[in-house]
Amino acid sequence: MSRRDQIRMTEDEVREYLAEQKVINVASVGPNGRPHLAPLWYFPHEDGVATWTYGTSQKAKNLRRLAQATVLVEDGDTYEKLRGVSFEADVEIVEDTAEVTRMGIELMQRYAGAKPGDPVPDELRAFIAGQAPKRIGLIFRPTKVASWNHGKLGGTY
Repeated sequence: MSRRDQIRMTEDEVREYLAEQKVINVASVGPNGRPHLAPLWYFPHEDGVATWTYGTSQKAKNLRRLAQATVLVEDGDTYEKLRGVSFEADVEIVEDTAEVTRMGIELMQRYAGAKPGDPVPDELRAFIAGQAPKRIGLIFRPTKVASWNHGKLGGTY
């Protein structure tokens, strides 16, 4: 078995990894053809991830022009601890304000430490409702996935 095969995460491991991490790096194609890279908070969605952003942001403009991106989530500070998931994705842009509000609430609840289904504080709901008209939702659906967990090597190289 190749080293690559040894460190690859299973589909379940990828889902668990995405559920525990907090930041994705999203690469879209800028107007000059170069990658535009941006870190974003996210929440797991189906087999990929979802987030929101300002509708006038550069990433939004890029994704409206070409609804494709590469997403990277990684961690580890030494070789034997390196883990990550990178995937190419088709991107769905969500503009319905009610759905963007729902996505914003899910995102903010996640980062506040709430569990799915926990009640949404009125102040948070009001804040998100005020933000949603200026934002769009982004759903990243993987088309090609690469993953690695060097911890599976047991400290050997």
